[in-house]
Amino acid sequence: MTSVNRTALLNDLAAMIAKLNSARPIRVAIDGRTASGKTTLANELAECLKTSGREIIRTSIDGFHRPKVERYARGRHSPEGYYHDARDLPAINALLLKPLGPGGDQWYRTASFDLHNDVPIEQAPQFAPADAILIVDGTFLQRPELREGWDLAIFVETSEHVSEQRGIARDTKLLGGTETTRQLYADRYRPAFALYESLAAPALVADAVINNDDFDWPILRVREAGRLSGVL
Repeated sequence: MTSVNRTALLNDLAAMIAKLNSARPIRVAIDGRTASGKTTLANELAECLKTSGREIIRTSIDGFHRPKVERYARGRHSPEGYYHDARDLPAINALLLKPLGPGGDQWYRTASFDLHNDVPIEQAPQFAPADAILIVDGTFLQRPELREGWDLAIFVETSEHVSEQRGIARDTKLLGGTETTRQLYADRYRPAFALYESLAAPALVADAVINNDDFDWPILRVREAGRLSGVL
């Protein structure tokens, strides 16, 4: 197995998505542990796919949080709270995934909650053309409650050490300092991902896995007949 440069990887992923045939929009999940590089990859992939001439719907699962009192009901550091209580799964399905799926009316919404102000929002629906491509990044996207909502799932794989170093560098100001952030990763995010792995085995069931430890030279594996194999 060898790594490829990032431009080649993006082109290969874009080609894999663009060749999917469907009479409705294609729904793509960019999944992975916290701070693995999901958002960056999703943004790059969306930009790359614009050359296809199809409408690209780019959003994040973060528009579907639950209220703070529910998210932290089990405690600010609870991994079970992060996995089970952080996001409004019925809203994700009802407002975003099902409208773009089989039999959907193609009128979708990309958010139901304002995380910053901790209030629900009523977003006006938007219409997706039949050849649109939806790209969503977020954690726990292949959990059983959401898995059937994706036409293609890409898992961004990183080691605990790499993702936590990236996350601490990114989130220190937001979360109140280096040690506070480090503790949250140790107590909440890391064990929540371990819980996700035990319940959903995301790296095994994804259609493609990208090892993103080396940002410039990632490794892409695709799944064939139930197994991940090959390098594109």
